[in-house]
Amino acid sequence: MKRVVVKVGSAVLTQDSKIAHDRMQALVDFLAELKKTNDVILVSSGAVAAGYTKLKLDRSIIKNKQALAAIGQPILMKTYAKKFASHDIITAQVLVSAANFNKPDDIHRIKDTVNTLLQNGVIPIVNENDATATEELVLGDNDQLSAYMTKYTDSDILIILSDIDAYYDSDPRQNPHAKILKVVNAIQEFELEKEVTPNNAFATGGIVTKLKAANYLLACGIDMFLSSGYDLNAIKSFMIENVHTGGTYFKAQK
Repeated sequence: MKRVVVKVGSAVLTQDSKIAHDRMQALVDFLAELKKTNDVILVSSGAVAAGYTKLKLDRSIIKNKQALAAIGQPILMKTYAKKFASHDIITAQVLVSAANFNKPDDIHRIKDTVNTLLQNGVIPIVNENDATATEELVLGDNDQLSAYMTKYTDSDILIILSDIDAYYDSDPRQNPHAKILKVVNAIQEFELEKEVTPNNAFATGGIVTKLKAANYLLACGIDMFLSSGYDLNAIKSFMIENVHTGGTYFKAQK
């Protein structure tokens, strides 16, 4: 049995200032299937977006984003709990920030909590603690946080489900002939230094933060897979059927 961390971005979970219930249900159904043969940890963005469905504050102001996150966290967790209940799966919220992974005691406590939940058949849903921490709100939509979570819970692979369906040899928004890089073993430094360009109003990442997460994990000898959160066929094929049809596999040299 493998231990799998799945990170889903806010663009996947919301649409037109509402929670995208059909996409969220498809995600939950996939995770329930994955859980039959793997330990599953979910890292979920979307708290700010969920909060915005109830209160329209200016998202360019950090204190407003923190307030929206505080509103959105219980909305998000309640929605997940209800959808996972249809599979008789219990969920638990684990609030962390990137700063927690700089403290050995915090790392130990996070690992103990996650291990206990997984041993009892519970899916931990990891959320950034946005009400008190700002780093993820500014820098990366949880991509780096999910990479830390993967490493420090001794997980085998990180799956990022996003509005970005793969890593291309050039920007597909500018080059219609851009080709997907299906397997990547190393990332060029200049790719990591490019400007962060999120595709969605609620996202703070874009491809650059995903490449940084992949680069971090590759250096740790851990795999990552990037694929679409809108259409889960590629990740289902890769994880459940062991067939690589789409998306990018960042494969560590072991």
